[in-house]
Amino acid sequence: MNKLTLALAALCFTGAANSADYVVDTKGAHASINFKIQHLGYSWLTGRFNEFSGTFSYDEDKPETSSVSISIQTDSVDSNHAERDKHLRGDDFLAVDDYPEAKFVSSSVVPQDDGSMQITGNFTFHGVTKPITIMAYKIGEGEDPWGGYRAGFSGTTSFALKDYGIDYDLGPASQVVELSLHVEGVRQ
Repeated sequence: MNKLTLALAALCFTGAANSADYVVDTKGAHASINFKIQHLGYSWLTGRFNEFSGTFSYDEDKPETSSVSISIQTDSVDSNHAERDKHLRGDDFLAVDDYPEAKFVSSSVVPQDDGSMQITGNFTFHGVTKPITIMAYKIGEGEDPWGGYRAGFSGTTSFALKDYGIDYDLGPASQVVELSLHVEGVRQ
């Protein structure tokens, strides 16, 4: 889960010179939460979550005061295969009727020497809450053509399915989910 939440946290840390609040731009499809997991150790199964929302606060001068909150609608899982998505939504994996939302809420942001950020927080998934860490970096920020101001981040994290109570066995190479998050926020 550590790498999954890293990606989620990355979405929340776009910024301006002073502390500012942002809303993740999902309406314009300028953000994505993607996942991949090995299938039987032979190939990668990839997909995304199509419905999520989030906010973040970012201060370029004091990134350690930043925060992020992301909510994912688990029934929006999309692996580009209808039958597989039906299985992923079922009790073997996401159990979306019981756990319709996954959520990441940051607890700390630690700037790294290379310019990246280590974002740690609580990730609630499949009814279990555990700390995870997202390694994130800022893509850029500035004025947009519509009179607004935007900031973008990217991040990665990973977590073991068993840590969140999912024990469906696809073999030893298929136990860890990798997440990558790409987030563009609009300053409020």
